[in-house]
Amino acid sequence: MSDDYPIEIDVQTVKALQDSDESFLLLDVRQDEEYATAKIDGSVLIPMGELGQRLDELEPHKDQRIVVHCHHGGRSMQVTEALRSRGFDKTQNMAGGIDAWSLQVDSAVPRY
Repeated sequence: MSDDYPIEIDVQTVKALQDSDESFLLLDVRQDEEYATAKIDGSVLIPMGELGQRLDELEPHKDQRIVVHCHHGGRSMQVTEALRSRGFDKTQNMAGGIDAWSLQVDSAVPRY
């Protein structure tokens, strides 16, 4: 596993990735109603409970960076560890979740 992809990444680094030309998947693992309340532009929603059945949707991204986020970082860390155990070696957890994103990167994203 590459040292270039530590298991956690902070929100400022994710914003910098968005602003660069690097292609990566921003995976939101919250519930539909949470996503409806607040979301980060460009993110893809696959609720944590549906991941097992929808893993094939992530296969095309297996060799690229995947940044997983939830509300505060707990669920997304579980998903990050699960994906890494399945060979998605460049998967990273966005520390602090969308709450940290709202506080530190984009205050237009509502907190809840």
